[in-house]
Amino acid sequence: MARFDIDGDLIRKLADLLAETGLSEIEFAAGDQRVRVASGRAGGGPAILPAVAAQPQAAEEPAAAPAGAITSPVVGTAYLAPEPGATPFVRTGDPVSEGQTLLIVEAMKVMNPIRAPRGGTVTRIVVQDAQPVEFGEVLMILD
Repeated sequence: MARFDIDGDLIRKLADLLAETGLSEIEFAAGDQRVRVASGRAGGGPAILPAVAAQPQAAEEPAAAPAGAITSPVVGTAYLAPEPGATPFVRTGDPVSEGQTLLIVEAMKVMNPIRAPRGGTVTRIVVQDAQPVEFGEVLMILD
């Protein structure tokens, strides 16, 4: 196992960044060494979890999306209508044309319209209004 020198200043900076941003964990990598700092422990303080990777780790393959799947391009919150209480952009069974807005994914206070890549029919809406979504998550399916 490779020697891992712990940089106390780096760990303090990462812990401060956690407190400042409200994140629950943060990871820093340099070469084949990684340091992860996480909060939310029973003691309330950050946990320092050094990790040394001698071999590069293979990236996890995302699950294959079904044919016609519209996936989220970002991590955020999916909205099916332009504003609360408004009519949804589309409903199951609606025909759509290429470029038509299907829903919005809000990421970091930016509203990202998700448009139909081609014409078709909405066969399934997978997400609920105001649901948190991950990058690559299936939002709806076009036929």
